[in-house]
Amino acid sequence: MEPYELIRSRRRTLTLEITTDCRVLVRAPLRLSKERIDAFVEGHTAWIETHLARQRQKAASAPPAPTPEDIAALKVKARAVLPGKVAYWSERMGLVPTGLKITTARKRYGSCSGKNSLCFSCFLMNCPEEAVDLVVVHELCHIREKNHGPRFYALLERYLPDYKERKKLLR
Repeated sequence: MEPYELIRSRRRTLTLEITTDCRVLVRAPLRLSKERIDAFVEGHTAWIETHLARQRQKAASAPPAPTPEDIAALKVKARAVLPGKVAYWSERMGLVPTGLKITTARKRYGSCSGKNSLCFSCFLMNCPEEAVDLVVVHELCHIREKNHGPRFYALLERYLPDYKERKKLLR
């Protein structure tokens, strides 16, 4: 049986998770016996092995983590590029953000706060220019439409009719 990390909480179900650093996590109810948890893990050995192998393969093929110098260079580039793009698109769209911030977020390239302040990840600078424009326009659209409903996508399509092709460049 694969060694695992046990996290108990006020929950009703048992779950398995394989983390990005190839650890096996088991989340369990507070009072569930260790024997029942072990039996659950034992019953899912094939699933664990399959997903651990996938995660190890992903980890092996992933590019190396950026150094602090790489991140600093991306931030400098983002501060040079993004304000101009935001100014260009906001004037074209007739929308005015209340602020602009550059972060080191890893999971999302951009966001728009409820107060219409835009936030962009410096890692967006690793993407092609067409994809950067997409993220900028996407976040500006959130100033008018706060969700991803049909009106949001109609607005996005008005300014970037090829947004679906551009979105593929982000992956």
